[in-house]
Amino acid sequence: MRPSIRSALERSAELTRSNQFVEAVATAEATFNRATDDELAEIRQWLNDHTNDFIGKV
Repeated sequence: MRPSIRSALERSAELTRSNQFVEAVATAEATFNRATDDELAEIRQWLNDHTNDFIGKV
């Protein structure tokens, strides 16, 4: 996955942890919209692997 997409996903997680849900969803949606089909599978896996990044648990 492109570094810009990974960065946007990480930013979305930060926004979610800060209770900025509208901004988090907008960031994630923009990321999904510019991803290639191959990247969508990688994004899905990244989200599964980083669920705790969004909820702030370690």
